This record gives sequence, structure tokens and C-alpha cells, in this order.
Amino acid sequence: MIAKAKVVNLALDKAVPLQHPVKIREAMRYSLLAGGKRVRPALCLAACELVGGDEETAMPAACAVEMIHTMSLIHDDLPCMDNDDLRRGKPTNHKVYGEDTAVLAGDALLSFSFEHIARETKGVPADRVLRVICFLGKAVGSEGLVAGQIVDIASEGDSSVGLETLEYVHIHKTAALLEASVVIGAIIGGANEEEIDRLGRYARYVGLLFQVVDDILDVTKSSAELGKTAGKDLLADKATYPKLLGLERSKEFAQNLTVKAKEQLSIFDQLKAAPLLGLADYIANRQN
Repeated sequence: MIAKAKVVNLALDKAVPLQHPVKIREAMRYSLLAGGKRVRPALCLAACELVGGDEETAMPAACAVEMIHTMSLIHDDLPCMDNDDLRRGKPTNHKVYGEDTAVLAGDALLSFSFEHIARETKGVPADRVLRVICFLGKAVGSEGLVAGQIVDIASEGDSSVGLETLEYVHIHKTAALLEASVVIGAIIGGANEEEIDRLGRYARYVGLLFQVVDDILDVTKSSAELGKTAGKDLLADKATYPKLLGLERSKEFAQNLTVKAKEQLSIFDQLKAAPLLGLADYIANRQN
């Protein structure tokens, strides 16, 4: 994770240089280069390498998913959404640059992510690149991340929200982009349909796992430990796994998701699959 984060950070810095208009580029870079675990790019690169591709070929797509993820964080933190002041241990984008610039910075990162894949992906057949762009677009839009976000907003303060709605929110708001990260890496690497299907299921389990762990950390860690505001779901009266299942059952659910995710990788050479197997454990055991 540390090694991949370093190369991804260098690629992101190069992809979004500081240029005119300076303010929007500063705002884009502020959130994009603010740190973070780079889980999504790491998943993309690992999936590509698992099926025979290489890091350099998948790097534009890996950068693109991190740009999209960063956009979602910028917009998620806005006063009209979660109204958060802290992200990755720093003031949120709108606190530094204003709401208007934060909205535009997110928009710019989203549009640039697709441009970056189309322009910078080398040595991959055009039909594969097109499939990557289509899959990623669907994961972000009204059938993916946006769908999860709107249902999440609509569910705030609704005591009748159950596990089915909560899973819908997390599958779309969090797991969809994680799944896309893995699948587009596999497509770029030349995976066959069975491999793509298996990796997609692995990523859905990992994506749901990521959110279950996030829910657990939100009620067990401090803001200083998380680098973002702790307990905000409780304050917003949102449905979470600890709220609906209790803390211990939530932890058991996370363990089961980890096992199911790893089972999907059984068809692959286990040595080559080691990074993805390790990433599942990394997400299950993360502390922030």
C-alpha cells in the first residue's frame, strides 16, 4: 500500500499541474494531494497486474478513480450535504476555497478523470478503453454513487430505514466505485469475462466491508484518530450497521464479508492474488 501510494501520488501530481486559472487548480490539488490511503488506485493496479497487465498501463485509470473519489469527498463535505469541516486531518475544501470553488473543483476533477483515461491510456485496444469509460461512468452516476448518495440523504432521520435500504446506500455510494476500480483495472489488463465477474464480486464485498468498517470506526474512534469528524452519522440520525445490528454483530458481519471477498479470488494464482487478498485484510483491519 505504501509503495503503490507513492507512485500514485507522483502520477496525480503530474496529471494535475498548477496552471491558469490558478485558483481552481489549487483547489483541485488541495484535496487530490491531501493524502489518503489510495485504496481505489491500489485496487485498480493490483487487478490489472493480476491478469497480466502492468502498472504503467493502468496508471491513468488508477488516477482517474482517485480523482472521482476526491470529487465525491469534496461534494460530500459541502454544507448542503454532510456539512463537514475536516477531511484527511485538514480543513475541508469549501472551508479553504469557498463553496463556489469547491463545487467547481469537484466538477473539474470528475470531467478530467474521463479525459485522462481517454488521452493517457497507451497500448490498450480502443474497445477496451471505451468499456472502461462506460463502466466508470455508470458507477459514478444515477445508477451508482449518485444513487447511493440521494437515498442516503432521503433516509436521514427516518427511523424506519432497515438493513435493505442501508445496504443499497453502501453498495451504491461506496462499493460501486471500489468495484469499478477493480473491474477497469482487469479490463485494461486483458481479463476474460469469468475473471472480470469474479473480481467484480470480490470488489462488491470489499466495498461493503469498507463501509461497515467505516460505520464501526465512526462510533469507536475520535476525530483526531480518524482525521475527519467522528460521530457525525449519529448526530445526523443516519442508519448505520452498529445502530441496526449492534457493534459486535457488525464486526462479525465485517469478518464474513472479508471471507467472501477472498473466496472470489480462488480461481487465480494465489501468489499473484496476494495483493488483493492483502487489501481485503487491510480494509478489514484499518483504524482510520
